[in-house]
Amino acid sequence: MRLVVAVGGNALLERGDPPLAETQEAHVRQAVAALAPLARDHDLVITHGNGPQVGLLANESALDPDLPAPYPFDVLGAQTQGMIGYFFLQAFENALPGRRVVSLVCQTEVDRADPAFGDPTKFVGPVYTKHDALQLAAQRGWNVRADGASWRRVVASPEPLAMLELGTIGALVDAGAVVMCAGGGGIPVLRAPGGGHEGVEAVIDKDLGASLLARDLDADALLILTDVANVEIGFGTPYAHPIARTSPAALRADHFPAGSMGPKVEAACRFVEATGKRAVIGRLSDASALLDGSCGTSIEPEPSANAAAQSQT
Repeated sequence: MRLVVAVGGNALLERGDPPLAETQEAHVRQAVAALAPLARDHDLVITHGNGPQVGLLANESALDPDLPAPYPFDVLGAQTQGMIGYFFLQAFENALPGRRVVSLVCQTEVDRADPAFGDPTKFVGPVYTKHDALQLAAQRGWNVRADGASWRRVVASPEPLAMLELGTIGALVDAGAVVMCAGGGGIPVLRAPGGGHEGVEAVIDKDLGASLLARDLDADALLILTDVANVEIGFGTPYAHPIARTSPAALRADHFPAGSMGPKVEAACRFVEATGKRAVIGRLSDASALLDGSCGTSIEPEPSANAAAQSQT
């Protein structure tokens, strides 16, 4: 099977963790220990979040006295792809000696007219108290929002339209490589007026990017890995209960927080609706069990939708 796996940025740098390289490397080794069994039996394409990491680099850039202005987010996104990709590259090479492993810097096209540029929603960087977040917003011109009990910076998160390196990714997978690519949803770029592409100040949601990547790579399944065992109905209430198996229509009838589970649910639904195949949301440590359906939340097409999708292939 061809699998696309999305690993959350918070799984690599958890809330409260010191943002040290060795901390993230340790988390990546744990992630690879869970993913290596899948790589032994399947074609594996891995993408990852970068919210905590890109926010950290943005803070460092903003405070650098040698810079007249901070680095733009497309450049910071490229830096995080290189850093996190290196961590995964080395961990997979150590876990699977002799296997081809590739980490690829990737661009994702977005629309310059996307309304997201006027309504920043993507959380980046560390958490703050409300007081500190509002103070930093005033000092640095940030947009900030509540993220659960804490506050964080938010930046524009436009819709991913196309993965520019898709052909290269497909060729590497066909050659038998484990591929890390499109980290952070890909580096956001616009079509330039004179042709070609140019970077833009934004961060793409990694789950929506993974859904697009899985669809266009003709993946057999999309695994969205996080730090919770299941999607829950009524999350955070006394009536919360886990979902084992569901459909896009059933999930869309409920509400999920925009800053956490919402994008994962939307990404899974899009993939299933577009392909008639299966998406699973669950805990990173359960990666192999998610594929066989013994845990996690499996999002599957309605029987009629599945038949229609197959009739078009």
